[in-house]
Amino acid sequence: MAGVAENLIEIRDEIAAACVKAGRAREDVHLIAVSKTFPVESIHEAVKAGQTVFGESKLQEAEPKVRALPASLEWHFIGRVQRNKVRKILQISSVIHAIDSLKLADHVSKVALESARRPRLYLQVNLAGELSKGGFSPDELRHDLKDILSLPGVEIIGLMTIPPADDDCENSRKWFSGLRLLRDELEKEFHVSLPFLSMGMSGDFQIAIEEGATHVRVGSAIFGKRVYRVDGELG
Repeated sequence: MAGVAENLIEIRDEIAAACVKAGRAREDVHLIAVSKTFPVESIHEAVKAGQTVFGESKLQEAEPKVRALPASLEWHFIGRVQRNKVRKILQISSVIHAIDSLKLADHVSKVALESARRPRLYLQVNLAGELSKGGFSPDELRHDLKDILSLPGVEIIGLMTIPPADDDCENSRKWFSGLRLLRDELEKEFHVSLPFLSMGMSGDFQIAIEEGATHVRVGSAIFGKRVYRVDGELG
């Protein structure tokens, strides 16, 4: 059975191949190793193999990991964000991937100002309109984006989406291309730069890269199988 280091080599090679296929520069695509549910020892293996960016989705799990690992690592919070945990999330993470409402964005802004932090935020878009997932509809995002962009203390860096579960990963392509097209439209309409697209996980990250992903969230393909609970977590 391949270890974490060997899996990382394989994933990096697959990212590079997807970039070549899409005619994109390899340095434009960043790997977030989704370490949720995996122990510190596994993350240490990834760090030794050169991985520096990790994703966690539960505050109570992430906090001891962040304390136990090198301070130089970058942590992305990729789970659903509870308002009462924002302050602690900002203490351990500089990037949040699942801002799914103007109300939440406003709350993060206020807490960030009080905490003297400036987190980078992705706005989650629910392109398929799935009731089980959070996120803006495209129309809601257009309606709220001007207000979100005006919030102090935060930086809106891009969009994120989770496509509907499907045994055929090729069926995710339309959702990935849809997010890219929506981003392009919003940039023109609001005269803003939204450079990053967080989309693609272990089963479909190659397709996401072909459709414009700048950040892919890969967990099980690096660390191995996990007991997965369908609760809106990303990775």
